[in-house]
Amino acid sequence: MNARNWSLLFLLSLLWGSSFFFYKVLVAALPPVTVVLGRVGIAAIALNVLLLARGERLPRGRWKGFLISGVLNNVLSFVLICWGETRITSGMASILNAITPMFVVVIGHYVTHDEKMSWPKIAGVALGILGTIILVGPQAFHGASAILGEVAVIVASVFYAMGGLYSRHFRGLPPLAAAAGQLTAATAVLLPLSLAIDRPWTLPMPDGHIWAALLAIALVNTAMAYLVYFRLLAGAAVTHASLVTFLIPPIALLLGAVALGEAITLQAVSGMAVIAMGLAALDGRLLKGRRS
Repeated sequence: MNARNWSLLFLLSLLWGSSFFFYKVLVAALPPVTVVLGRVGIAAIALNVLLLARGERLPRGRWKGFLISGVLNNVLSFVLICWGETRITSGMASILNAITPMFVVVIGHYVTHDEKMSWPKIAGVALGILGTIILVGPQAFHGASAILGEVAVIVASVFYAMGGLYSRHFRGLPPLAAAAGQLTAATAVLLPLSLAIDRPWTLPMPDGHIWAALLAIALVNTAMAYLVYFRLLAGAAVTHASLVTFLIPPIALLLGAVALGEAITLQAVSGMAVIAMGLAALDGRLLKGRRS
């Protein structure tokens, strides 16, 4: 993780951090699968237009990979988070999503040859689990709706981890082609799902601020963000790239508090602090510095 990759990581956190806010705005007017279709579909169109403008095409022979990556990173993860935000706050969703690196460490140990488990990583996973327990807290069990929303986001984090590890297959592929291919494949899956589940033609026409939120989450939080993401993956390990999920919660918490009136509780800050310790252990820099 050199200075360039850290810069890309912080930029990605800004781009993805506000997506939790936009989800909360959008699910008030549209069902989750249709929200995700709009996000992914508009982004896919924009990136394919950019490909054509540059005289490039999507690479042949990669569609199986694009489909797997799109289902893991966009279809399953996005829909679960979007659905989860119909039951929990955007800030809570962003913090629960911050445990993604923990799953990357565990899954990566078994499916990769160069991202194996180590004692700092084990400590990081343990702290991440503890932070999540503190964050969720016993009061979460007072309502089944909140529990389901929290579980949905945690399961989405598992799929994010799997998708991030699978995205290693696209190293060497230009970021624009990788992002456009993945989002195009995801759109092909989401379109029939939206038609079958949500029947969008029966929904009332969204007003102006819903369209603005949809365009923002599609063009900024998805199209632009995935260009940055695949550029980051070209030079950093998946474990390090997944650290972006911890940088996201402060942005989502601030947007939720200012624009949506969501409370920033001491419990949320405490849980996030313990998760931060876990991520610091995963990164290993603090332990190395202390030994030095």
